[in-house]
Amino acid sequence: MPGSGGGPGAVAGSALTEASYSTNTANALIHLYRAEVGKMTAYRQRLDMTTNWSVVTTAGLSSFALGDPNNSHATFLFAMFMNYFFLRLEARRFRSFEIAHHRVRIMERFFYPAMLGDKVDTGWHQLLLAELGKPRSPMTRADALGWRLNRNYLWIYTAVLFAWFAKLDLSQPKGWTLEFPEALSLADIGNFPGWLVFAGVTAFYTHLIVLAVRAARTYPLEEG
Repeated sequence: MPGSGGGPGAVAGSALTEASYSTNTANALIHLYRAEVGKMTAYRQRLDMTTNWSVVTTAGLSSFALGDPNNSHATFLFAMFMNYFFLRLEARRFRSFEIAHHRVRIMERFFYPAMLGDKVDTGWHQLLLAELGKPRSPMTRADALGWRLNRNYLWIYTAVLFAWFAKLDLSQPKGWTLEFPEALSLADIGNFPGWLVFAGVTAFYTHLIVLAVRAARTYPLEEG
């Protein structure tokens, strides 16, 4: 990773300043910067849209399930599935967003400092060319899922889980005493026993927590 001026990666003999750029080169990089910022803005709106879909879907299904005692608690399991679909869709959009974000950060870290008179390593051009020649997200799919979980979806999934528990409790007559393992039968769905449903939900939420905990905390361009 090339360094900025004054850092260990800077090479005084090959340093660039604003005088090193022709007018055409500078204009091309400025237009590229504007285009990438435009992509970031569009994908930012698409990310917000996906989260809104998840919130509206969760609210609608919760209202349906809790509005009538005869409605099955399986509605909340469907809500968990739908939210996972939205999460994966949002993670894919987030990775595309980060491709543009990565290019913008490269130019903000090297091109504009050079234009303002700072000395930067000429190697940053190769970094930008590599990103243009073979676009790739700076984060893995698992990291993207974890980032979106940490910022939005863990809260949504927590609300769905508590609403599911509330539905299971409300479906029982007043004065009913919670006792294990008989209480597991509350989650029965047709021929599927309640213990199997609880095991599936537990495994699913464990998977989400692992994704959230393992997600990288540092943006790749800021490493080193």
